[in-house]
Amino acid sequence: MNTFLKLSDEVANALQQKKPVVALESTIIAHGMPYPKNVETALAVEQTIKNNGATPATIAIINGKCCVGLTAEEIEIFGKEKEVWKVSLRDMPYVISKKLFGATTVAATMRIAAMAGIKIFVTGGIGGVHRGAEKTMDISADLSEMAETNVAVVCAGVKSILDIGLTLEYLETKGIPVVTYGQKSFPSFYSTESNYNTPLQLNSSKEIAEMLQTKWALGLNGSVLIANPINKKDEVPFAVIESHITNALEHAEKQGIKGKETTPFLLQHIAQHTNGNSLEANISLIKNNAVLGAQIAAHL
Repeated sequence: MNTFLKLSDEVANALQQKKPVVALESTIIAHGMPYPKNVETALAVEQTIKNNGATPATIAIINGKCCVGLTAEEIEIFGKEKEVWKVSLRDMPYVISKKLFGATTVAATMRIAAMAGIKIFVTGGIGGVHRGAEKTMDISADLSEMAETNVAVVCAGVKSILDIGLTLEYLETKGIPVVTYGQKSFPSFYSTESNYNTPLQLNSSKEIAEMLQTKWALGLNGSVLIANPINKKDEVPFAVIESHITNALEHAEKQGIKGKETTPFLLQHIAQHTNGNSLEANISLIKNNAVLGAQIAAHL
């Protein structure tokens, strides 16, 4: 066991007994939503996973440890605390050695989940190739981590603030299978549809689990991106959200917002300009992903 790894008793017992466990990130708590919605959503997602027969393992960095499984009190701290680092892979050694609070992104959460032996990770949407990346070279470490780490990611697609087409191309280059649950169109986070078809389609959690087992049994390392469309009744239509994204990107450029500050800024701007509809969609999709993730973990 890695000395920097700290498992909660609940998670440790579930892993020891080979029961299904689902990893969850903490960036959505510290940087993805306002308080108290962030804490309410995190606890609701954990309960959804329990209701579907799996053990939730929210991951964060606390006091020099990679914590796998947080208490309700620790989730509350991450929801309220202002000085929480947004931690990707490059930040882990610094934040751990300095014993700072660290909210883990997709990449960092995947790495810690793999250290703990967890194979399924549920999030809202992954990072990817940013719009304008041909000038900025802004490509999320989530993608390179997915090429290396044997943890499947259940999400509502690529965050629609990104360049979905280029992200799908990058995933193909890295040999990362992309499968959409139940439809031909690749979803775009807030919306069920996008302008892109999915590379692969499977229609049951059992089929997805079988695909994961086959991939890793073949010795093909890396993740599988499992895109789970938001429920139709909860979506923000693609054309509507696209206009708000364009507006948010213009404001970010004017204000000089760059790097890891970009995504939180864009999400907040969009939430404000959709009268909270995008926030409600975000909450809906993460709960929806939790159901599918727990089901896949149970089959796996």
